[in-house]
Amino acid sequence: MSILSIRHYPDPVLKQIAEPVVTIDAEFRKLAADMTETMYAAPGIGLAAPQVGVSKRMAVIDCASSGEPPRLITLINPEIIEREGESCEEEGCLSVPAYYAKVDRSARIRVRFLDLDGQTVERDADGLLAICIQHELDHLDGILFVDHLSPLKKGIFRKKYKKILEQQREQM
Repeated sequence: MSILSIRHYPDPVLKQIAEPVVTIDAEFRKLAADMTETMYAAPGIGLAAPQVGVSKRMAVIDCASSGEPPRLITLINPEIIEREGESCEEEGCLSVPAYYAKVDRSARIRVRFLDLDGQTVERDADGLLAICIQHELDHLDGILFVDHLSPLKKGIFRKKYKKILEQQREQM
């Protein structure tokens, strides 16, 4: 396994709609393992393939709390088939480092996806897991969490993020 490079806003791959996965072979399983290692090393709780420059419909998620055993989920060609309720929680993103904002999402979802064995899985999720799944599925559609912000908040984000990037360049 190896740690992959995470693409950062405004990398164009992050705005592309990812292609469906057609074949789950050894190469694809290695990508999933590398993404998992990358997510844990970042550290993060979710990572979509476009975030590592691969425009495929796959994400890895682990919302286990610190000290709990891992609860890794690999979602291939995921789709949300039911939504219920409303939630507004602060989110961050490995592709938009050092920036956080509140995002409106569904409180509960049902998601259908393939696992690494090619089996169809349906799973209900709420709380942090529901938020994380929705966040990662947005990546597969070329949407970043900051795209959910109001025009005013997007303008503030762009100014703040420009300063963050400038500070990071100065530290190098």
